[in-house]
Amino acid sequence: MKKKSYFCIIITTTMNLHSIYSNDIPDFIQEIAHTPAMLRLDDIGMNCGCEYTSFPMFAGLEKYSRYYHSIGVALIVWHFTHDIKQSTAGLLHDISSPAFAHVIDFMHGDYLTQESTENGTQSIIENSAEIQHFLKKYGTKTSEVADYHLYPIADNDTPRLSADRLEYTIGNIVNYKLASPEKAKELYDNLIVGTNEGGQPEIMFTDKDKALEFAKLSLQCSRIYVADEDRYSMQRLAEILKECIIRGIIAESDLYLGETPVINKLMNDEFSAKEWQKFRSYSTIVHTADNPDSRVIYAKKRHINPYISGLGRVGDVFPEYGNTLKEYLAESQDYAICGTV
Repeated sequence: MKKKSYFCIIITTTMNLHSIYSNDIPDFIQEIAHTPAMLRLDDIGMNCGCEYTSFPMFAGLEKYSRYYHSIGVALIVWHFTHDIKQSTAGLLHDISSPAFAHVIDFMHGDYLTQESTENGTQSIIENSAEIQHFLKKYGTKTSEVADYHLYPIADNDTPRLSADRLEYTIGNIVNYKLASPEKAKELYDNLIVGTNEGGQPEIMFTDKDKALEFAKLSLQCSRIYVADEDRYSMQRLAEILKECIIRGIIAESDLYLGETPVINKLMNDEFSAKEWQKFRSYSTIVHTADNPDSRVIYAKKRHINPYISGLGRVGDVFPEYGNTLKEYLAESQDYAICGTV
C-alpha cells in the first residue's frame, strides 16, 4: 500500500504526536480524513468547551481537536494491527461529535456514561458519499467500521487500555504539560499487543516501571477530567446551550456544524452573548450552595489500569497505585460548586 507524508494531513496544532504513533499514514486514512464529514471535527475541541473559560488549569492549551485525536486513534490501531477495517473504525469513531463534544451529553442528562454523542455515527457514515466511496474502494462496509467497540484494540471497557484511551491520554499528558513528547514516545514505544486476563487482545506494557509511570500520568489526567473547574464548565455550558435552543437563538442541528458557527450565533444575540461572556470569564471555583449558580455536578470518572505483559494490572503489581486509584474512584462529587470571575 502506498504511503503518504504527514504534511498531506490538514493539522492546525503544533503538537507533534502522530509521528510517534506510526511511521506512515496510509492512503485510506489520508483519503477518509479529507472528507467533509471528517474535516468538520477540526472545529470541535477535545476539552469540551473548558478551554474557552479563564480557569488557570486550562490556560495556554494547544489546539487539540477531535480531528487530530481521530487520526491519532487510527494511526495507533494501524501501528498495532495493520488492519484497514479496525483502523477505519478508529478514524470514524468521533465523527458524530457535536460542538463542545461531551457538553452535549450533559445537556441530554448523560453525564455519567457520556455516550449519547455517539448515536449518529452510523447515519453520518452512511450519508457521506465521499466516505462511502472510499469504503467501497478499500472493500469495507459501513457495518464494519461504524462501531469501533467491535475491536478491542480500538476500544474496550474501562480500565483497559485501547487506542482511543491511549491517544487522548498521551495527547493530554503533553497538552497539560505533565510530560514531554519525548517521554510520551518513550512510553508508547514500550507498548505491544498481548492477551489480557480475560483472554482478549489488549495494548499493554512490557516494562512494569514504564507501565506505572504511564498509569500515574493517566491518573493525573483523570483528575483533571473531573476537577471542579471541568465539571462546572461543562454543566454551565450545557445549560446555556439548552436555554439558547429553547429561545430559538440556535438550533440543535447547529451543533453539528462546528464550534465557530455556534459561538458566532451566540455572540449575535444580546442574551446569549452576555451568557457566553460570563461563561468565558469563569476563573475560580467556590464551594458554596448559597449562590443561584451553584450546582452539585456528577461526571464520569475516566481511568486506566494498564496491563503489564506476563504480570497483570498495574494496580495489582503495584498495590500503592491500586489503592490510590481506588481512593480516586471513591472520591465524592456530592457537593455544590459555583464558578466566579
